[in-house]
Amino acid sequence: MMIFSPFERMVGWRYLRARRAEGFISLITWFSLLGIALGVATLIVVMAVMNGFRQELFTRILGINGHMYLSAYAGPLYDYDAKLERVRAVPGIKLATPIIEGQGLITINNTARGIMIRGMKQDDILARTTIASHIRSGSLQNFKDDGIAVGIRMADSLGLKVGDSLTLVSAQSRSSAFGTVPRYKAYPIVAIFDIGMYEYDSSFVFMPMPAAQVFYRMENAVSSIEIFVADQMKVGDYTEAVKAAGGPTSRVQDWQNRHEAFLNTLKVERNVMFLILTLIILVAAFNVISSMFMLVKDKGSDIAILRTMGASKGTVLRIFFLSGASIGVTGTICGSALGILIA
Repeated sequence: MMIFSPFERMVGWRYLRARRAEGFISLITWFSLLGIALGVATLIVVMAVMNGFRQELFTRILGINGHMYLSAYAGPLYDYDAKLERVRAVPGIKLATPIIEGQGLITINNTARGIMIRGMKQDDILARTTIASHIRSGSLQNFKDDGIAVGIRMADSLGLKVGDSLTLVSAQSRSSAFGTVPRYKAYPIVAIFDIGMYEYDSSFVFMPMPAAQVFYRMENAVSSIEIFVADQMKVGDYTEAVKAAGGPTSRVQDWQNRHEAFLNTLKVERNVMFLILTLIILVAAFNVISSMFMLVKDKGSDIAILRTMGASKGTVLRIFFLSGASIGVTGTICGSALGILIA
């Protein structure tokens, strides 16, 4: 049995087609439909942009940073080769690489700046497409011995180019006859990368693993093992297995813990944006309700005639409900099509 009878559909449709004397009501109806369509389209487009922005950030952040990190509770991670093999044997692990990560300073032309230094093996950095496929000048084939790679923002701000030398100062000091002095060394620049995120392009320096071990005095040790899993959104499912592979003296940290503040900011921004756009749609819905009130007021005599002819209260209610629902459904369909087309 159909919800609306042919008679109810016929009368409801005729009420949506205003005569000349009812032009104002028709205009309000069209504005209501247009308001819902634009509200739905805006909601879809903005949410699509937010999701795309979120996905792009995740792609870049998780392309240069791992999904999980296995490190020691205190100090460097020793015996990392054996742990690396056990971690790679865990089901669902796509990639696991040893890294050395630490803070440092760069000095050039009497300018000093804090940076993040990351030591990696040449094969490992070549496997990172986020880095290897975004080399602006130079080549990672020369990423060996003491050759380093710097970001395009850092190179532009300091006037650096491939072949120049950059002096790096370690946070660790050394003792001498004149007291404690900082450790520093000049490294030639062999590649300049452009990842597309200011934080990395302006403050990251990649260094070959052997050079980083000497620079940070980590002979036969690394800072941590960087791990990429099959499903980054279910990274917590791998925590116990990776921790077991690392042993009792190891700890595991995932990307959600390391970027918790950033993720919370994105979540709040997304929720607030959704709330604001939903309010816009609610305003358009109230326009439909007001137009229905005006239509009922205008059709008072018609309602009396329908009731006299035997139409029940339910029939009259369904006629006006059908008119209002038609505006809402049509506006939603048009808005969805427009929003999806733009998105």
